[in-house]
Amino acid sequence: MTIGQYNHADNGQVNGLEDLEKPFIRQEKDVGYGNNKPDKSVESGSIGMVLLSTFVAVSGSFEFGSCVGYSAPTQSAIREDLKLSLAEYSMFGSILTIGAMLGAVTSGRIADFIGRKGAMRMSAGFCIAGWLAVYFSRGAFPLDMGRLFTGYGIGVFSYVVPIFIAEIAPKNLRGGLTTLNQLMIVIGSSVAFLMGTVITWRTLALTGLVPCIFLLVGLCFVPESPRWLAKVGHEKEFQVALQRLRGKDADITCEASEILDNIETLQTLQKVTLMDLFQSKHIRSVTIGTALMIFQQFGGINGISFYASETFASAGLSSTKIGTIAYACVQVPITVVGAILMDKSGRRPLIMISATGTFLGCFLAGTSFVLKSHSISPEWVAILAVGGVLIYIASFSIGLGAVPWVIMSEIFPIHVKGAAGSLVVLVNWLGAWAVSYTFNFLMSWSASGTFFIYSAFSVMTVLFVAKLVPETKGKTLEEIQASINS
Repeated sequence: MTIGQYNHADNGQVNGLEDLEKPFIRQEKDVGYGNNKPDKSVESGSIGMVLLSTFVAVSGSFEFGSCVGYSAPTQSAIREDLKLSLAEYSMFGSILTIGAMLGAVTSGRIADFIGRKGAMRMSAGFCIAGWLAVYFSRGAFPLDMGRLFTGYGIGVFSYVVPIFIAEIAPKNLRGGLTTLNQLMIVIGSSVAFLMGTVITWRTLALTGLVPCIFLLVGLCFVPESPRWLAKVGHEKEFQVALQRLRGKDADITCEASEILDNIETLQTLQKVTLMDLFQSKHIRSVTIGTALMIFQQFGGINGISFYASETFASAGLSSTKIGTIAYACVQVPITVVGAILMDKSGRRPLIMISATGTFLGCFLAGTSFVLKSHSISPEWVAILAVGGVLIYIASFSIGLGAVPWVIMSEIFPIHVKGAAGSLVVLVNWLGAWAVSYTFNFLMSWSASGTFFIYSAFSVMTVLFVAKLVPETKGKTLEEIQASINS
């Protein structure tokens, strides 16, 4: 799936992000606009436990990346060892997104019922079972079941990790710590790419157990989300957890009172159903959120990333390891650059520049296959294919991966965020499945045509953003709503 999922929702329930909404607004007033009031709980306390808790939680993000990056360097070896047809391997590659779709849609209720730590433990259990099934598989069915299980696990991780981090972090560190989720997804994917070039596919499956084990052990030493504890009425545990996170000498009175007040207020809001989203007052926000996810996915990211090594082989690259290693090395630094630019350049320019880059990358890759089919300049075919794919992934990483999720978290009013987020997540994962499943078939039909189709979606992305998507940088949530509904 896309490696930029910050915020998901839980079918209309009041969720962790909604609990944080008013603190976000206060942060804008207190920190973002010149009236810089220090966070006393952080000044007099310690962020050591916050950092430890974040480090433990993003092991789930690393696991997410490991699952996404697994199929690219292993395709030829798995097909050869298990005698899989193209259709069977396409199902293996794409079924991850079906599991993730189920995980993302159910994640909010799970995280509310058993807590953020409980949801992460459950996710790790699914991933461990899935990797073991992949490791011991001798045919297509256990391979697919293993991939489905890991998909479900990362679907839950995609919701609960950023929620947990946002709920434990002090307001002046929340943005920076939450971006670690995206960074660790990319690092996990890159590590899987790199390791897959030097170890067998079964051994690579075992490496997926490592972040899960680290997470399970680490969760024994960190507190539960104070906001979740307060939300379910465990006030004593809430006070203890918040004190551990802020430091034993920190004064948590004001922050604790604010959290309890916000939760009490939010629980009085009317819950919104899926059909309510199609009222005239919400339709533009829903259109923007779902369309950005459609353009993000149908630009081809999951097909290109899941099967990168086979794409390089199809282009005639003598050693696909070179292309795969280069692919892995590009993602991490470019994602860091994108995170830095998010609040400097603005959302709209970043996503349009990103989509322009993905268009260029797909166009170059498509051109390389046109040259190959007509036996023109054979020495340029592999260069253009690898260069196009690298330009594509760099461009995607700088904007299209993360920005649609950031915009999604900003454009929906607080009382519809749950239902709207569920719809957007569902659209995103359906798109991810469609692209990852059809990629190999499209490549068999026409390699050049496949990339030209993806490039067309990149062009449509630029036009859509220029015409309909508002700039949300530096605006309060109320100002964003006013700009959308004007």
